[in-house]
Amino acid sequence: MLNIYRYETDREALKKQLERSVTFEPEVERTVHDILAAVRSGGDKALLDYTERFQGVRLQEMTVSGEEIRRAYEEADPRFIGVLEEAYRNITAFHRHEIEKSFFYEAEGGVILGQRVTPMERAMLYVPGGKAAYPSSLLMNAAPAQVAGVGQIFLTTPCDSEGNVSSHILAAAAVAGVGSVYKLGGAQAVAAFAFGTESIPKVDSITGPGNKYVALAKKQVFGHVAIDSIAGPSEVVILADESADPDFIVLDMFAQAEHDPDASAVLITPSESLADAVRQRAANRIETMLRKEVIAASLSSNGAIVITGSMEEACRVSDSLAPEHLELHVENPWDILGSIHHAGAIFMGAYSCETVGDYFAGPNHTLPTNGTARFFSPLSVRDFIKHTSIISYSRRQLLACGEKIASFADHEGLQAHAEAVRERLRKA
Repeated sequence: MLNIYRYETDREALKKQLERSVTFEPEVERTVHDILAAVRSGGDKALLDYTERFQGVRLQEMTVSGEEIRRAYEEADPRFIGVLEEAYRNITAFHRHEIEKSFFYEAEGGVILGQRVTPMERAMLYVPGGKAAYPSSLLMNAAPAQVAGVGQIFLTTPCDSEGNVSSHILAAAAVAGVGSVYKLGGAQAVAAFAFGTESIPKVDSITGPGNKYVALAKKQVFGHVAIDSIAGPSEVVILADESADPDFIVLDMFAQAEHDPDASAVLITPSESLADAVRQRAANRIETMLRKEVIAASLSSNGAIVITGSMEEACRVSDSLAPEHLELHVENPWDILGSIHHAGAIFMGAYSCETVGDYFAGPNHTLPTNGTARFFSPLSVRDFIKHTSIISYSRRQLLACGEKIASFADHEGLQAHAEAVRERLRKA
């Protein structure tokens, strides 16, 4: 189930085992292209046709009523509501630290320069539904949008064949104060909010994870709207030394692997004894897992235990993977933090397991996958704001600098640019 690789001698085999792809099958590409084109031209009818085809229901009403949302909240387990509310407070508190302020300053010659920060007017938050419902995704998407000050927030999640949305998701919507909930899923939902239909508003931003059809649809509508990222299968890398508890590591790898057969869980350690212990305990414990088939498939296809020559080398191997989640099961995690350059989220120490970040701690769990942590960041308030440059040039300063500016335009061969400045100089 879990193979051990020695980094010094097994690099090629390890590279093949952990290779991740950001491409999509041609059939998926064609399907998504057709859906986007049909919804863009056909509006509500095409949207409802695809919803009937893929979700198994002909919707009479696309939205969930406020009464349904209120009832889901009131009928939910009060203890679960309490957890949702505390988690949402934690997430919101974290994202408040990301708030940016507009700035202005006076430069030479009475020039005023600055940058104005404004929120998006409309955002659509996609929350997976169907086989599994994730209220945590709702909280993680809603909090930064609300902290940013987005004017209108729309949430969409696939309903079942009876037209019902998960009560857990509706309860989370109530906790987050999101009142506009749609029963739509898949690429057709992305298309509807990216382009707008007779009943669906065109938004400025689409965020949230989904299956490969949703991910590709987001990729293809980028430019019509802003998106957060193209999410792939989830992944965790665990860096560990001899002080690590092998049972903690096994269960953290299982926690990642149970998401999906395409998920990836990797242990990197300079300790051979730890590597052997983790491999053995994983084999012993997998039979106790409810999702043992999914876990076994994930670890067999995309999992690994990597033995390195040192912790420094372990950090370099982790950086080459640029994982979505990185756990540091080492005696002094803060000592090696400076050696880590690429990760979506870093979990410091044995008691900072990924599950804490997925649900409760506060930092966002929507993270870059497929090695894109080298250049992408977690979902944040920044995904829901715009920066606008402000330039107020004075007559005096244009007289002082105008000829320099015009000559710059001359060197680029743009006559009208230069003359636009020189005309002002002549009339001044």
